[in-house]
Amino acid sequence: MGCAGSREKGTESKKIRKPKAWKHSEPITREQLAQMREEFWDTAPHYGGRKEIWDALRAATEADSTLAQAIVDSAGVIVQNPDLTICYDERGAKYELPKYVLSEPTNMVNDS
Repeated sequence: MGCAGSREKGTESKKIRKPKAWKHSEPITREQLAQMREEFWDTAPHYGGRKEIWDALRAATEADSTLAQAIVDSAGVIVQNPDLTICYDERGAKYELPKYVLSEPTNMVNDS
């Protein structure tokens, strides 16, 4: 009888936030980071999941947190980790995003 509220908890979307600061294995430039991101988004959809969810996740990573929240909510993305590193779609497919597509490293250097 006291379980009525627990049913909703699983579908509640977590509030999106930027991932914690991270450091790349070696200093990289903004251009190198952009290249890594492009390669990830070009290849990730081929490993499973639905293209429209990958597209929504990409749009969310490139938006501010309020817009990102609206994007994932409208796409039906289930956010496992608030920093978007692990998400699911309503069919249960898992989407893992590396930190480098979500934020910049602390050891980024200026392009020369």
